[in-house]
Parts: sequence; C-alpha cells; structure tokens
Amino acid sequence: LKEKTEDLRRERRLAEDLLHQMLPKSVARQLRKCQKVEAENYDQVTIFFSDIVGFTSIAASCTPLQVVEMLNNLYICFDTRIEAYDVYKVETIGDAYMVVSGLPERNGTKHADEIAKMSLDLVAAVRQVLVPHMPGGRLELRAGVHTGPCVAGVVGYKMPRYCLFGDTVNTASRMESTSLPQKIHISSATYEALLTDDAYEIELRGEIEVKGKGKMQTYWLLGNKNYSVQN
Repeated sequence: LKEKTEDLRRERRLAEDLLHQMLPKSVARQLRKCQKVEAENYDQVTIFFSDIVGFTSIAASCTPLQVVEMLNNLYICFDTRIEAYDVYKVETIGDAYMVVSGLPERNGTKHADEIAKMSLDLVAAVRQVLVPHMPGGRLELRAGVHTGPCVAGVVGYKMPRYCLFGDTVNTASRMESTSLPQKIHISSATYEALLTDDAYEIELRGEIEVKGKGKMQTYWLLGNKNYSVQN
C-alpha cells in the first residue's frame, strides 16, 4: 500500500509538472478545482515576438524530421534561457516564439526591463544553436517588442490555451515582422518604459509604415550598459 501510494504521488507530480508547462500555475490550480477561469485585464505588460530569418527556405531544403530537430534544439535553448527572467512563455507557432512579462503575475514596472534583458540574451543565444543538417550555417533571429495593455484568459475545452488579446499583441507582432536579422525592434512605448533607469543602449530607427497602424516612431535595442550577454 505504501509503494502504491508513493507511485500515485509520483504520477500526480508528473501530471502537475506537465500541466504547469502548458498553463500558468495560478490558472492550472483553478482548472484542477473545476473552477471557471475568468479573463483578466492587465494595464501594462511587455510582449516579445521572434521568428527565424529565412525559415521558409531553410525548411524547404531539409526533411520534416530535420525541421523538427532544428526547432527543438532552438526552443530547448530558449526555454532554458528565459527561466532566468520574470517572463511567461505564451506559445510557439511554427518558428515564431512569443513571451510576455507582467502577467499572469503582475510585476509592477519591471516587465519592460525583464523582456529587454531576455531579448538581448536570445538574440545572442541563437547564434550558438547548432543545426545538425547545416554544419556551416547559423540561424538568425528577428525580434520585436511592444508595451501596453492586454486581456488574458483561457480559451477552449479540449487542449485549453492561455491566450493574450488586444492591440498590444498585434503591435508587438508588427514590431517583429518589420524588424531586421539579429535586431530587436521596439516601439516608442517600450522605449519610454526602458528610459526610467537609463540602463540600455537604444538607437532611433525613425518613422516607419506599420500595417494597420500607420506611421510609427520605432527604435533598435542594442544592449545593456550594465552587463554584456555571455555565450
């Protein structure tokens, strides 16, 4: 009976660990208690999007197994790195990687700083990811960041997902799609949020035309004055 009880506890821990990798702990707790998870409004969060430069042509030149292996290597690297920051990985869609800070646990005004440090880390880390079928090649990342309000909640009954909604999500995605290889493209809202402690090297990109948004003043995040990202 003691052995069976311990086996049951072990299986329950494994199930909980798996659930916590798919949903925030606070949300998972409510779902386990069969409680309705209410959508929540957040006044300020910072959202990061990235994708692999030239992914379509890379994928076309290799087998499906090689594509999966390449993305798995990349995401294991990223997933390990982001544990050092106060951020939540929302999802991956193909080669797109989405991370947020400031929800589900609010962290005051720290969200822009946490995402900025993480962004610099990931852009440096991607150059170290080995691609088995491209021994001489290296992956490049295109990244975008925006700060603003959003709504978060669980959608779906089967394979429920914790999703973010609002214009902030769309704008962060636009920052990524209009970025350049190995560059972190940030909006003026994120720029202003990072000005508070004067810790970052930021360069004005200027006004650019953003689909659905018109002209926007944007910036390049170049580095942090207080530390350098190590390989």
